Amino acid sequence: MVIDRIWRKVFDAGHYSLSLHEKVERERPVSLVPVHRHRDVLLLSHLCIFIGKENKASLEINNSGPSYMDIVQKYFTDFTETQQRQFAALKGLYSEWNEKINVISRKDMDNFYEHHVLHSLAIATEFEFAPDADVMDLGAGGGFPGIPLAIFFPDTRFHLVDSINKKLKVAAAIAATIQLKNLTVQHSRAEDIHNRKFDVVVSRAVAPLKDLWKWSKPLLKKRKGADQQETPNGLICLKGGDLHQEIFESGCKPLIWEINKLFPEKFFAEKFLLYVPLK
Repeated sequence: MVIDRIWRKVFDAGHYSLSLHEKVERERPVSLVPVHRHRDVLLLSHLCIFIGKENKASLEINNSGPSYMDIVQKYFTDFTETQQRQFAALKGLYSEWNEKINVISRKDMDNFYEHHVLHSLAIATEFEFAPDADVMDLGAGGGFPGIPLAIFFPDTRFHLVDSINKKLKVAAAIAATIQLKNLTVQHSRAEDIHNRKFDVVVSRAVAPLKDLWKWSKPLLKKRKGADQQETPNGLICLKGGDLHQEIFESGCKPLIWEINKLFPEKFFAEKFLLYVPLK
């Protein structure tokens, strides 16, 4: 266990003050390769944001060589054999589907594991999903971040939702091929779902934060005794660019992590992990 002493700025009725905060990092089921995590505080207009940190038979691995997943294994270790096979199969499957449907930008396929898999797993560096948790991927498209997270957390239930069925069918087919049994899909708009509630909603680059929170909040169930960071109960989304205006317009006060502090790679510059807890 590592205790990281950091200074935290606290927003209180329009005034900022300093307080000493301690955080204990817990061990995770899949080990993270040690990465120095810088934490700081980003002050946006009228906001205070804390920046922190098996069945083998039918599953074939299709990859371009021994380094196909080096970028993921640079930051994560101790995957089970099943997880390794599932992650390894993804690039070949998405490449094959890309020949029929433009699921992922073709220029992105050379960097598939960094731009899509590792990006999705940024969520796993900061949060643990409980084995009995229900997680919805809002606007899942071709399956990100839902599929990588479902592989990472095999005992958590993931439900991928999108209003466009074409890419969602690809996600369902890939999940079936790699025998991902903890994942389901639904062709629907989030606002049309009335018969289910979730512990967490995740999303990647789908819509402005204001809309994401409007769609997510009615679908969230309040979990008693939830540790609001390590075991989340709210909206988690991956976003990029200048978020000042977007956050201000949303009325939310999310926690924010700079992803290039978690994964110091050029691609992750100006990419962020946001968390809006359910109050």
